[in-house]
Amino acid sequence: MGLSEEVAGAWLGGTIDTTAAVVASGKFIGETAEQYSVIIKSAQNVLLGVAAFAISLYWSYKGTNNDIRPSGSVLWDRFPKFVIGFLVASLLFSFVFDAETGKELSRIANKGARGLLFSLAFVCIGLETDFRYIFKKENTKYIWSFLTAQAFNIILTLLVAWLLFRTI
Repeated sequence: MGLSEEVAGAWLGGTIDTTAAVVASGKFIGETAEQYSVIIKSAQNVLLGVAAFAISLYWSYKGTNNDIRPSGSVLWDRFPKFVIGFLVASLLFSFVFDAETGKELSRIANKGARGLLFSLAFVCIGLETDFRYIFKKENTKYIWSFLTAQAFNIILTLLVAWLLFRTI
């Protein structure tokens, strides 16, 4: 497409879901694309926690009965707990440990535990997935909604990446 590595990397970082796939895709294009894709994806990962918290607050206050306001325990029950783990790990490895310690711990985690847990997560998702239900005729509008949203995301992200990172 003739995109610069900066634009291509930012586009990849903004549209690919998993961080590992972003890194691999960026590396395939080049070192600069890899750096830009990782920076964009990292920013998305950080903002995911903020978005999850805002959404949990919104749905807690929206509720089904407008006369009842949620208590702290309701907010805590609805809050996605993975955000806390992500935040604690990010703060620890940003301010407490040096970069080499983080890399060493990452190498240890990659040797088995990470792959095992990742595999188990996908096996569990597979156990819950019923393709007969997903592809029923009455679900067609949901499938088209998803595909339309993905296409919109890809085009909008390319436009924003091009506007922000094109070389003039």
